[in-house]
Amino acid sequence: MTADVHHRRDVPVSGPPLHGVRVVELGAWVAGPAAGAILADWGADVIKVEPVTGDPIRISAAIGPDGINPPFELDNRGKRSVALDVANPEGREAFAALLADADVFVTNLRPPVLDGWGLSPELLLERFPHLVVATMSGYGDRGPDRDRPSYDIGGYWARSGQAAAHVVNGEPPLLRNALGDHHSAMALVGGVSAALYARESTGRGRHVSTSLLRNGWWGISQDAAFLSRIGVWMQVPRKQFTNPLFTAYPTKDGRWLWLLGLQPMRHWAEIATAVGHPEWLADERFADTVAMREHAPALNDLLDDAFRTRTLEEWGPILDEHGVWWEPVMTLDEVLVDEQLLAAGGMVTTPVAGGGEVPIPASPVDFDGVSKVSTLPPPDLGAHTDAVLAEVGLTPAQISALRERGVIA
Repeated sequence: MTADVHHRRDVPVSGPPLHGVRVVELGAWVAGPAAGAILADWGADVIKVEPVTGDPIRISAAIGPDGINPPFELDNRGKRSVALDVANPEGREAFAALLADADVFVTNLRPPVLDGWGLSPELLLERFPHLVVATMSGYGDRGPDRDRPSYDIGGYWARSGQAAAHVVNGEPPLLRNALGDHHSAMALVGGVSAALYARESTGRGRHVSTSLLRNGWWGISQDAAFLSRIGVWMQVPRKQFTNPLFTAYPTKDGRWLWLLGLQPMRHWAEIATAVGHPEWLADERFADTVAMREHAPALNDLLDDAFRTRTLEEWGPILDEHGVWWEPVMTLDEVLVDEQLLAAGGMVTTPVAGGGEVPIPASPVDFDGVSKVSTLPPPDLGAHTDAVLAEVGLTPAQISALRERGVIA
């Protein structure tokens, strides 16, 4: 099969950059489907292949009597659903027809599952040399734990060192829902984009892989680089931080603000003046970066006391007036309606099954200043099975026979 057959279809001069790219996704839960959702946002035709019983997140994340499922909506918007039993040999034949017509295959199924179904990257590239095969795993393609099961709280958070590095008062904090999955998905999408670009000149696909472990490790890589090079790394507890101008402080009303004085001497005069203590500028303990680092606990205590004298709302205009770099520590409720987030395209609307549109977080990359998602709603299970299989050459009789034998739904 030549590259020309799979050259991008009817690419417009402007519009979504992946228009004409067809993606087959075989995944479950979050990390793989999140990559598919981003590719759909960027214009790809994403076909979600799921078991005849459905992706387990359809049931496990549904809430209330109406079955509202925000996690499924978030990571499956813009896709078409094919309910197909890939564990069945007949199902794999139909799946092969989908791959033959696709540009990209995205999966987060574990390596032993893919190997058992004859869907290893090596075999797929031998059979479909045009295909970009994109795999997301817990721990990578090599090593003793290659086949180990994981979620992002395992590979990305616990195993990578991130959880231990964020320990405060002896207890590792819980990772927020799907945080590691979404970061890892973005990395996989970047790899897919690079492989598609290379295929334009070579005509051949390649295997793109990433893992929860590698993304967790990359996320904490600055600390890891310090540890590797000089044997120490940055401590998280606020009172142990060596730069008191680059940490958080409580205000009178129990809120928090975060100073952004990464270069202490650049910001010290503005901060000291804003909090009403210009005399601190003459204090030898804080005369330069080295001295401030040595006396960090003392300055931390002084700033604690100063910031507790006013509310967060009162501090905002004062800090801005003095040119202090800072941010409020905002709650999710506040961020959801934050004027800047909304202006920057952080929320979009997506259609839902049954009609209407709902607000939903946007994936983090815009093209030509536009934040958008696909016009397709998150699909009902198997909503597009017949149409998609017909597109790749199966006849109505073949589709009916597969349904009668329970291979599709």
